Amino acid sequence: MAVSPTGTQPRVVLGVGGGIAAYKACDLLRRFTESGHDVTVTPTAAALKFVGAPTWAALSGKPVSASVWDDVHQVPHVRIGQTADLVVVAPATADLLAKAAHGLADDLLTTTLLTARCPVVFAPAMHTEMWEHPATQANVATLRARGALVIEPAEGRLTGKDTGKGRLPEPGEIFAVCVDVLARGSAASHQDLAGRRVVVSAGGTREHLDPVRFLGNRSSGLQGYALARAAVARGAEVTLVAANVALPDPAGVKVVRVETTAELHAEVVAAASGADAVVMAAAPADFRPAGVSGAKIKKAEDGSAPSIELVQNADILHEISHDRSRPDAVIVGFAAETGDATGTVLELATAKLARKGCDLLVVNDVSGGAVFGSSDNEAVILAADGEVTDVPRGSKTTVAHVIWDHVARRFGA
Repeated sequence: MAVSPTGTQPRVVLGVGGGIAAYKACDLLRRFTESGHDVTVTPTAAALKFVGAPTWAALSGKPVSASVWDDVHQVPHVRIGQTADLVVVAPATADLLAKAAHGLADDLLTTTLLTARCPVVFAPAMHTEMWEHPATQANVATLRARGALVIEPAEGRLTGKDTGKGRLPEPGEIFAVCVDVLARGSAASHQDLAGRRVVVSAGGTREHLDPVRFLGNRSSGLQGYALARAAVARGAEVTLVAANVALPDPAGVKVVRVETTAELHAEVVAAASGADAVVMAAAPADFRPAGVSGAKIKKAEDGSAPSIELVQNADILHEISHDRSRPDAVIVGFAAETGDATGTVLELATAKLARKGCDLLVVNDVSGGAVFGSSDNEAVILAADGEVTDVPRGSKTTVAHVIWDHVARRFGA
């Protein structure tokens, strides 16, 4: 849990808009309170049509009002925003986004948004047509230009039978973004990746041997997902190419799911064509079987093992580094090394950096299976210009931000 600048519990204002997704904000509120945050809920009058004030009061432990006329002597329309460490609006309806963009203030939530000087996060939820309308997109652009973090809505089932983009991201993923923003403190107000399009790959590919078996690796995708979440928290438009990852979609991220290295290659190359940065955190298989058996490979009566011929897969990192559609794009690779008779981990990684041609190489010593599936990581970042950065053990989110710090600095250069 982050700590407020005053040394107390982080003070979070949870604004709730008048959409059917308001019921999901109850889960978000629970996550904040159970992790020790001090939460003030400020619903709109329309939101109270979906979830009543007693529910918000019971879950937050505080009285709840949508009106500026309650407890006027405490001047809540000013005080709540002034004392907040974070304001998150979920769901943020089209109406709320419009009011926030134009500075309208006709209830407690919109006045709070005008007085807040802390990071502000909007999690929109509405029908696809409303999200795609030029007016809404202009309002979102205005809010982002002012430093607010507007998370891209998810795709999926909407109200009624409709399906499309406009669904509220899952509360757990909104919470993860908010915790990240709180942890960064004042730095979160500087969206240094705003307006940037980034591509992140995650997970490990599988190469089929027969209908039930495959060649794979131990990559969990946790570091790649942490990179995607961190990029969202810094304002980027993120595409995540995920290979065989059993994790929930990060809030605000376009997720493309793949299985094989060939599929990963096709999706990364396509997405990289318009990207400002590509971070190859996935672990693609170096080899695949020359042929795939149409039937399950059976055990031999004499106990002999079948011979499997392997062919080399495309080197995705090498290709996107040497054949850049955008010369100014920043390319980041990962190297999971153990060291051997030919060299140490860093010696092998340095040679790999030169061979691949990327701008940065994040080196993990995976001797004994370290890193895989762990919530923590430590690394060394090698740069093509010779810079070497040791990243001490910490959460994979912390490591992700160090990587994005390096990328953002190269944008500036």
